[in-house]
Amino acid sequence: MIKDWSLEELLVNQKIEPMMKPPITKVQLAQYAGASGDFNPLHLDDEFARKIGMDGVVAHGMLVMGFLGEYVMKIAAQQAKVVNFTMRFGKMTFPGDEIRCSAIVERIVEEDGKRWIALDLTAEKKSGEVVGSGSAILQLND
Repeated sequence: MIKDWSLEELLVNQKIEPMMKPPITKVQLAQYAGASGDFNPLHLDDEFARKIGMDGVVAHGMLVMGFLGEYVMKIAAQQAKVVNFTMRFGKMTFPGDEIRCSAIVERIVEEDGKRWIALDLTAEKKSGEVVGSGSAILQLND
């Protein structure tokens, strides 16, 4: 769990406590398909996935983006609003993969009495394979 802190105390290049997601499950993929409307059999049907050369189903890329979004919201908590969030997809994720979301403070900007914190984001498997990377900008509350 991300510890309680003041975003005002963050420094450039500071690593923020990571968030670990439990192993992805096929039930989770079915639930995500229902929530997103993405019923591509690549995400739900092992037989179909094997026919196209995969070992089995592949997790939705947007599920990983959701993990990073959850992480950013936990960092922002009640202290800031997220004004920008982007992600680039990396390696594929599969049922059983545990995803670690992490962030480093890239820069801090103060302008016109407002303060923004830019974060560099990474989602990776236990093996260290990066499955997603991106950025977020938080605007601190007045």
